[in-house]
Amino acid sequence: MVGALDGLIVADFSRVLAGPYATMLLADLGATVVKVERPGVGDDTREWGPPYGPDGQATYFQAVNRNKSSIALDLGAQADREIAHALAARADVFVENYRPGALARFGLDYGAVARANPSVVYCSISGFGSGGGRDLPGYDLLVQAMGGLMSVTGTDEPTKAGVAVVDVLTGLHAAVAILAAVHHRDRTGEGQRIEVTLLGSLLSSLVNQASAFVGAGAVPTFMGNAHPSIAPYEVFATKDRPMVVAVGNDGQFGRLADVLGAPELATDPRYLTNASRVAHRTELKADLERLLAHAGADHWQETITAAGVPCGPINDLEQGFALAERLGLGSIVELSDARRGDVHRQVANPAQLSRTPASYRSAPPEVDEDRAAVLALLGLASGAA
Repeated sequence: MVGALDGLIVADFSRVLAGPYATMLLADLGATVVKVERPGVGDDTREWGPPYGPDGQATYFQAVNRNKSSIALDLGAQADREIAHALAARADVFVENYRPGALARFGLDYGAVARANPSVVYCSISGFGSGGGRDLPGYDLLVQAMGGLMSVTGTDEPTKAGVAVVDVLTGLHAAVAILAAVHHRDRTGEGQRIEVTLLGSLLSSLVNQASAFVGAGAVPTFMGNAHPSIAPYEVFATKDRPMVVAVGNDGQFGRLADVLGAPELATDPRYLTNASRVAHRTELKADLERLLAHAGADHWQETITAAGVPCGPINDLEQGFALAERLGLGSIVELSDARRGDVHRQVANPAQLSRTPASYRSAPPEVDEDRAAVLALLGLASGAA
């Protein structure tokens, strides 16, 4: 089956998470992605374990590197540098997350690549940009801290998210920008440079919290599992285990009050509107937990959901994948790779396209595994370098 991005060649000079996530999304949709790695070592995340998969690869690396070909190049060596230049000249898209300006000494900065390949879409990913923040290291945890995410996460102290969410969001922003630039190139023939930063991606993704500051000067702080602008919209204790109730409007609150056997709550002046519920969230939570204590989370999920009010238990990842399976979402795929002779389990691409769906063609590669194939793609002799 033809992929939406079949024929698009991506030179992937990125490593760790944000860049590799973006290029994997493109690869899933059919792009040919050539991953350039350091000889003998490869991507940093190859060593980020445990846990490790059955083949010994770190599962961190496996998360974002399927459907790619690997070639190891020492950019300090002339022969390998010439291969890198050939790849850059052939590529439709060039993705890198080196320290800003670092690729210039290898002739792989945007100016040099664009002179040889004027229609190239060149995407640079960094922590804080190529200006005043060019020398700051771009680590997800650092940006969660410096960008404000940790200040609105947690209960008793600032807390990081349970996954490198800034890297993931940056990868998504990069992929969207790349596709927009490719569309522009296809219409006009013009390539361009894209800069995507972890800090900018985080601030954009803080949405309502960021807008509260920009639009009203409000500086939010952490509130645990509560929502700054909606109530009840948080975690509640039940008879056996906690659950989430997410009321988005007054009608839902009225139905919640009815199903809990306390319709008077909906007409209580303290809870009559969302604004009043937010102002009295402490009393509201106590009142709701007093009622929820009469039964367990499973009972309440069934009865509250039947009333048209969003709610659910707090699952671990095993339970989350089981839920997706019950709902027919197909969130796990088994990838057969002729090079390995085994089957790799991967998290599926969540975008389900009706005509050009994501495909799972090859497992995450070993370092330099595809050297001969990459050289053939570039029209170079297999003995090069």
